[in-house]
Amino acid sequence: MTEVRIGVDAVDRELVQLLKRRFGYMDAAARIKPERGLVRDEPRKAQVIENVRRHAAEAGIPQQPVAELWDRLIEASIAYEFEKFDRMRG
Repeated sequence: MTEVRIGVDAVDRELVQLLKRRFGYMDAAARIKPERGLVRDEPRKAQVIENVRRHAAEAGIPQQPVAELWDRLIEASIAYEFEKFDRMRG
């Protein structure tokens, strides 16, 4: 069990680094988007979740829990991007 926990902890560290990278793209999006109303993009959100469902299916892992995780991730990303957008434009 110790080895399993060590492996899980290592994956968690990698995931945090990937999330850092993903949030960096939110920084870029906040700089690029000319209007605050463009931060929330429901068609893009649906596309991302559908992509994740497909990737989960291909990986042989449960699609619904992964889609739910991504829904929360996207909502956190949108909130982050709104904050960045507002700070950049004061």
